[in-house]
Amino acid sequence: MTDSSTLRQAQGDASLNAKIVEPTLFDLSSPGRVGVSFPDPDVPRAELPESLLRADLPLPELAEVDVVRHYMRLSQFNYSVDGGFYPLGSCTMKYNPKINEDTCRLPGFTATHPLQPIETVQGNLALMFTLQEWLKEISGFAAVTLQPAAGAHGELTGVLIMRAYHKARRDAKRVKMLIPDAAHGTNPASSAMSGLQVMQIPSDARGNVDLAALRSACDETVVGLMLTNPNTLGLFDEHIEEVVKIVHDCGGLMYGDGANLNALLGILRPADVGFDVMHFNLHKTFAVPHGGGGPGSGPVGVAAHLADFLPAPIVGIVEEGSDEEPPLFGFITPAKTIGRVKAFHGQFGALVRAFTYIAMHGPDGLREIAEYAVLNANYLLARLRKTYHVPYDRICMHEFVAEGKVEGSDVRALDIAKRLMDYDFHPPTNYFPHIVHEALMIEPTETENKDTLDRFADALIKIAEEAKAQPELLHDAPTKTPFGRMDEVKAARELVLCCWLPEDYEKK
Repeated sequence: MTDSSTLRQAQGDASLNAKIVEPTLFDLSSPGRVGVSFPDPDVPRAELPESLLRADLPLPELAEVDVVRHYMRLSQFNYSVDGGFYPLGSCTMKYNPKINEDTCRLPGFTATHPLQPIETVQGNLALMFTLQEWLKEISGFAAVTLQPAAGAHGELTGVLIMRAYHKARRDAKRVKMLIPDAAHGTNPASSAMSGLQVMQIPSDARGNVDLAALRSACDETVVGLMLTNPNTLGLFDEHIEEVVKIVHDCGGLMYGDGANLNALLGILRPADVGFDVMHFNLHKTFAVPHGGGGPGSGPVGVAAHLADFLPAPIVGIVEEGSDEEPPLFGFITPAKTIGRVKAFHGQFGALVRAFTYIAMHGPDGLREIAEYAVLNANYLLARLRKTYHVPYDRICMHEFVAEGKVEGSDVRALDIAKRLMDYDFHPPTNYFPHIVHEALMIEPTETENKDTLDRFADALIKIAEEAKAQPELLHDAPTKTPFGRMDEVKAARELVLCCWLPEDYEKK
């Protein structure tokens, strides 16, 4: 835990426009103040063994109201998806409906434990089984695991499944994973962590996978191709069927990065065009909170020939039901499982939220999500393409990538992003994908209305005018936020992970 004034001191001159120094809990401490008083015990006291005792921690002495107000002030420094527009490309930062939070807090879900006998948690298992079935229907895959704890974890799980499939066929020479240059950065990491060699495939002039380069790379050493479609340029690969054929013809498998599934819901099922395995980001497509509001969840779907390799266990029907009795749900171990990839059975709270989201929308509603996400992105693209250069300028899907520079000015994408904060907008994703110079990756999602999109577009157009007339405004931005521009390189290299203890205690 890091209090903001301690963090500000640690950052030194990192901020050009620091305006707020929030006192730490130690600054607010006063001897004798008490936040919680416990009643005297009604049982005899017992001395603790010396092995369980430690020196007293010099904790601050505060009333409950002091603590609540302190953390409330800190929370108000944060930007949130409940408070404003979050156009982070590739992240799908959509509004999280609050009914999802209500359902995941129902006592029948929160008061259970994964080690209970299965007979006592049939409702939980029924929900997980149904969610597996829904994800199978949405994606077209034959089987789904809910175990992986995040999108990147789902990626790693999918790559391990691909590797296990080839090893089971005694095809040990397959050691190479192909990854387009418009892929997510976690793709090569997941492949390398699985012990595979990574080979990058370039994009063509229209933002598709370069077919000639792919044909040249495909041989008997290829494990598969990890393809994000739509890719990180926000573009649907125009040659997807040929890409799949080239990879399959050399014996490789097609991995689908499901991070951008929000653009395809109810319109295209990845398995139907030939993908063999794909992870789902429940915290993107299905409105489960991100990051500190998480945790995330990354289920994996596979085609029938990979089902035996899924991590164990998977929720299934272990006893068929009848007209009088419902089926009995339990856990099933696939025949050639790669083993467990997470303790217990997945991020259950995230699964309940995703289940609620899908149930509330239904098939027609899921399709509308994709349609409005694509409509919103193309509307913003139409408004901004005359102001900011779009190197791959064709109809986009759920997002698009523009160059964050203005002709006749020395401003960069980072300056534009920081200036957006002065207009009360969270910046879009910066400098990704790497194949676009000074990239601004913008994804509006389907949950934003036209008024919000227009205000955002107007702000970006105004910022472009400022970049020509008063570039110093952008270089110094943000100037209207509680804290000014931070030295982000220094913050990354000189991490302050825990600095809440007094200096004299740290020395001890």
